[in-house]
Amino acid sequence: MEGGPDPIEVAVRALRHRDRSRRQVEERLARAGVGEDRRARALETLEHVGYLDDGRFAAGRAAALVARGHGDAAIAHLLEADGIAAEVVQDVLAALEPEVDRARRELAGGREPRRCAARLLRKGFAPESVEEALGGGFAVEVEEA
Repeated sequence: MEGGPDPIEVAVRALRHRDRSRRQVEERLARAGVGEDRRARALETLEHVGYLDDGRFAAGRAAALVARGHGDAAIAHLLEADGIAAEVVQDVLAALEPEVDRARRELAGGREPRRCAARLLRKGFAPESVEEALGGGFAVEVEEA
């Protein structure tokens, strides 16, 4: 029997209060000193029983980011940083309310349209979505970094 912490126990503690991505749990196990083979077996077990699911994690994280006013580019970037595969990210983005509809809702809040448009661009909305949401009333300028 291998020594060290029980990888399932470590992972369950990490998942106790919220979903995490496979990469996040794997990093947690590595920091706890769990060897590579034991980490892989534990992650497979947790996925098999449904306790670890990158699709579920990504959908929940994306919904939270939408609620905080993020656009698709920002959501994709943050999910990929969490270790979510590109194809899962694309599936999650496709399941969201269309970005242009979210932009329209933000712009309908009665705020000054130019300032709101600039904020949307900073929050990862595509310039095309912001322009369409503005209804062609304003040209959106994207600052080059």
